[in-house]
Amino acid sequence: MEQMNMQENARLVLGLRAAGWSEKKINDFILYIETGEEQYKPEPDKKEKAE
Repeated sequence: MEQMNMQENARLVLGLRAAGWSEKKINDFILYIETGEEQYKPEPDKKEKAE
């Protein structure tokens, strides 16, 4: 699998911001992708849990 370039990374961050993600949530998501560490694994929003 090839690595993402900086332009792709920027588009990812901008897209997540546009979707209403907080900076902390974005950072944790990127850390989870890179490290696989469970402490950074995203949790469903409360809205999504209720559905």
